[in-house]
Amino acid sequence: MKLSTIRFLKDFILYTGVLRIFSPLNHSFQFVSNFNKMRSWISEHKNDLLLNDFYSRKRDYNKRYQLYDTVAKHYQLDTKEIMYMEFGVAAAHSFKWWLAKNTNTGSAFFGFDTFEGLPEDWGRHFKKGDMSASLPDIDDKRAGFYKGIFQDTVHGFIQQHEAELKTKPKVIHMDADLFSSTIFVLSQLHPYLTKGDIIFFDEFNVANHEYQAFRIFTDAFYVKMKPIAAVNNFYQVAFVVE
Repeated sequence: MKLSTIRFLKDFILYTGVLRIFSPLNHSFQFVSNFNKMRSWISEHKNDLLLNDFYSRKRDYNKRYQLYDTVAKHYQLDTKEIMYMEFGVAAAHSFKWWLAKNTNTGSAFFGFDTFEGLPEDWGRHFKKGDMSASLPDIDDKRAGFYKGIFQDTVHGFIQQHEAELKTKPKVIHMDADLFSSTIFVLSQLHPYLTKGDIIFFDEFNVANHEYQAFRIFTDAFYVKMKPIAAVNNFYQVAFVVE
């Protein structure tokens, strides 16, 4: 088909709005597209991982601690000085795990959450305000929390800790659930990502949210992240920045 014909058809469809008849299916089309891209990505990367349970019939959330432990041991994250950032703290189960695992007194741990629940609906089952939690009471001077939506807290955090972000090995735990939250955090941290940094995703195989954010981020910013371990059929995945 000639380029002039393609341009005419595109402009005609834009003018008439004929494709609006498919509007009720927009979300479904997006899901199918993202899901198929994700499945192709999994097929390409499912081998040669430190840990992988694909395919498992049941989802076991406790497997995430096996994932953390496998990666921590492989990269000596239990003893080295790290800068740990968790986006989506909730009840702080993962945050406390890493705080206990890493014994280096020079490490710093930062948790980000509204602590008032999701800032917007997540899929069909979780509504704005779901998954609220109290600010964790943790007796460890290495730990600190930023309360509020990421769009209000991350910029100030970066200004305050820019020197550390540039020099310390980073462990980033993405448990933000939402596409908007995930893509925002990744884009803000992009200038500070260095080779060897570790990034975890806690809901990676949710096609329209964390997976889509990962795909758009890596494509748009030309970031190479190698998958190193996965559990629960790639629901939780760990990457290393290359």
